[in-house]
Amino acid sequence: MPNNYRLAKVSSLLKKEITLILQNDLENDLIRDHFVNISKIDLSGDLQHCKIYITSTAQEIVRKEIVANLNNAKGSIRHSLGKRIEMRRVPEIIFKDDVVLDKGLSVLKLLDELKSKNQNNNVEDKDAKS
Repeated sequence: MPNNYRLAKVSSLLKKEITLILQNDLENDLIRDHFVNISKIDLSGDLQHCKIYITSTAQEIVRKEIVANLNNAKGSIRHSLGKRIEMRRVPEIIFKDDVVLDKGLSVLKLLDELKSKNQNNNVEDKDAKS
């Protein structure tokens, strides 16, 4: 069973190589036109399965289409990985949309709205006291 150091090392290598494949080797205009970034890689303990979470500056509908295109091209991406890295077996990969960034941005937006409401209430209270 691989240890955490090995998982981290292989995950880092996969992230680096898949990023290079997405930037240079993949012939997909949708992916090239939108900034696609790998935010996280979940690698199974036996190094056989890999979930790749991507983020993009595109709208949600376009991001879903990007993820679908990446999942359709995962065979060629896996083949390119096999040529680039020395592993006994290249893991099965699946691409997923990372929604954590969107959730974080929505929380920040709500906090900003609460802050502005609180400031407006404080200004109104000061005006009422004057």
